Amino acid sequence: MGGGFIEGRWVTGLGAPFTVENPSTGAVVTSVTGMSLEQISDAIRAARHAFDAATWADLPFGTRAEIVRRYVAALETRADKIIDLIALETGCPRFTSSMRSQVQTPLAQAHQIIDLAQSLPDYEDNPLPIGERVNLMNQPYQSLRHYTPVGVVAAIAAYNFPFLTALWKVIPALITGNTVVLRPSPLTPLSAAVFGEAAEEAGLPPGVLNLVLERGTEGGQLLTTHADVDMVAFTGSTSVGVQVMQQAAATMKRLQLELGGKSAQIFLPDAIDKVVPVMVGACTAHAGQGCALGTRIFVPEADKPAILEKIRTAFAAIRIGGADDPSTQLGPVISAAQRARCEHFVALAVERGGVVVTGGRRPAAPGEGFFFEPTVLDLPDNSNPAAQEEIFGPVLCIIGYRDLDHAVQMANDSRYGLSGYVFGADRRKALEVGLRIKSGTVNVNGAMMSSYVSAGGQRMSGVGRERGIEGIRLYQQLTCINMGA
Repeated sequence: MGGGFIEGRWVTGLGAPFTVENPSTGAVVTSVTGMSLEQISDAIRAARHAFDAATWADLPFGTRAEIVRRYVAALETRADKIIDLIALETGCPRFTSSMRSQVQTPLAQAHQIIDLAQSLPDYEDNPLPIGERVNLMNQPYQSLRHYTPVGVVAAIAAYNFPFLTALWKVIPALITGNTVVLRPSPLTPLSAAVFGEAAEEAGLPPGVLNLVLERGTEGGQLLTTHADVDMVAFTGSTSVGVQVMQQAAATMKRLQLELGGKSAQIFLPDAIDKVVPVMVGACTAHAGQGCALGTRIFVPEADKPAILEKIRTAFAAIRIGGADDPSTQLGPVISAAQRARCEHFVALAVERGGVVVTGGRRPAAPGEGFFFEPTVLDLPDNSNPAAQEEIFGPVLCIIGYRDLDHAVQMANDSRYGLSGYVFGADRRKALEVGLRIKSGTVNVNGAMMSSYVSAGGQRMSGVGRERGIEGIRLYQQLTCINMGA
């Protein structure tokens, strides 16, 4: 395997080869031939030509929607293949809700994104006050908002949810009339091939959807700096997101950056019965490799000792295993380097006063693969490095609070602001606490991942929104048209 899909054709890669590992075993799955920088430039040129020719952007919306629906249908026929590839290259257990979130959820949302886009008008009236609708010379005025495609979109997906993070970029971009260059993570390139296969089957015009694979980061840097790219949609770490923003600045590209998180979960005193099951869910969800997962757990100080005892029992029962084992609850992390990161932060947490409640090391079994035990750290306060840095593994922190003001203060004491969670039997009180959390999304007594509800970060968790009306409009230019008599 190797190369990519450019201007409606599969091309053989001329760049450096790289290997893909199976996180469940540590074994090499296959070797992939990456694309050269010139080939990635060709993909950008193909997308630019396809957009400038206007044959895609100028299609009637209904016609374009029909083609994009065919494209989604072609992806749906490959659902089983996508599941197989994601289990292989990410280690996500195939018989868990995490795998449904990887494949079935985004496929269903793709149709909803098209429906939502079709409901949005190309023109909207600006809400001028009546005094401004007629000027001093008694001439009528009208002001309209006109939405058009941004242009060429570089879609850079993440390794943890490779199909989902790519689809959330590709479908909004296509349905609004943009052309796309998709670049998956070098850690998870295999499932990306379906985007090119579906483009062929659905009859997307040449150049509208292009796929590039590479070993390193040079191609990604080209996509974020090239003058022919109008927008960069990126999901990944905050450190890389900062680089993307810097690289895109010289050409003033539109940005959508969904970056890291260290989300807080506050449990009110009347909801401590929910702490342990919620923590098990956050830890086992794709081995904690989710940017919006609530990895900082805040509980009343008086209740923490009893909660810790229940945690030890519950976490000891979590079944660790490979992606293909039906009994697996907790799979591997993506790589040996990511496992080492988990070890590093556990050691650092203990050095700074934390206590390992459970886990904290590599399990005895499975002997192969990139596994790390489900881990809970009892931290003395929110300043501990394990509470401040995104670990991206099955490592949770539990911290006691004196009162709800203290809990909110600690929850907001973070450079991140991607998501937040509040649990309380007193719904009014839980909502009051939720409204005080500084985060792009706050979930009170539950969570929602809907095509009609946008998500995005504050502070170092990113800029822009995905999904919802805001996620559609982000892929469109806004022009205000002002008309007199």
